[in-house]
Amino acid sequence: MPNSQNKQGEQMTEENIKFAPKQSATAMRWCVLEADDADEQAHNLKAWQQQFDQISMGQFYGRIEEVMFEHVHAFREHTSRAIRQQCNVRLNAIWMGFAADEKSCRINGQQVEKDQLMIRPGNTQFELITPEDFDIYGLVVNQDSLQLVAEKQGITIDSHALSSPLKVWESHKLNQLRHVLNDVISPAQSDISRRIQEDNLMMAMLEVLQQNAPSTEKPSFSKRRAVVEKVTAYLDANPSKHVTITELCDLAHVSRRTLQYSFEDVLDISPVKFIRMARLNAVRRRLLQGLQEDETIAMVAQHWGFTHAGQFTHDYTELFGENPSITISRRHN
Repeated sequence: MPNSQNKQGEQMTEENIKFAPKQSATAMRWCVLEADDADEQAHNLKAWQQQFDQISMGQFYGRIEEVMFEHVHAFREHTSRAIRQQCNVRLNAIWMGFAADEKSCRINGQQVEKDQLMIRPGNTQFELITPEDFDIYGLVVNQDSLQLVAEKQGITIDSHALSSPLKVWESHKLNQLRHVLNDVISPAQSDISRRIQEDNLMMAMLEVLQQNAPSTEKPSFSKRRAVVEKVTAYLDANPSKHVTITELCDLAHVSRRTLQYSFEDVLDISPVKFIRMARLNAVRRRLLQGLQEDETIAMVAQHWGFTHAGQFTHDYTELFGENPSITISRRHN
């Protein structure tokens, strides 16, 4: 029967969003779907052809938390019983999946280790055997959209990565992707954060799928400095505009790798971290001005793209040595 997973979901939906069990989420940004039958769970994942067979004893409970972006479908799926899943993702798509914790499953008979991701192209039948009380993250992306981003970034997708169902990835990177997905699959979504999160997810998938290119010489220091100056000048001139890394690459007419080199060599910080630090400082300046009537710290944070309250508070406190509420109270002292 529904366990703590269900109770947690009920609490979250009461506080954040109207609960939407067993209904289409095509027009929704985020939703939760529950099922008490394995095949019903299979049908709740849209744009898949699936059949689930329950292979362990007991009443079934399934849960899907999902968020739909323009080009990416991200979800976390829970199944209470061991399941044999026959799956086929939609044509012209790429699926990437991995366990949400340390539990293991099988794909096409192969054991999936904790540092491995499962990858399957669209219109390709595959089989998953999942254990009891299993949670899995899934990402489905439109292949044409991913290819377009890859071409803009000078990345070549390795066709061999799609021919094998498993690919080893560094454990710390996999854990980072788990963290990103846990933040993304959330009811607290703004148009700004969704656009940035989709770009981050597509780049994370490309990092896994890209062909290993021969090492290239870094651009000259003067070029790297010019790239940083152009990007930081743009960000300074547009302090409340939220841009993706892809958009900054377009602005500076460089690849993501060159942008990374430039920031690390000139400022000793990655462009992603630089933007995050700039936004945290912008939130602090706003809090020191004082909140307006009916305005909350969460509203200010969300305006600057921080949708996960717990993560925002952690990052803010780590950077400034005090939590946001202390910053507010300091203004009145």
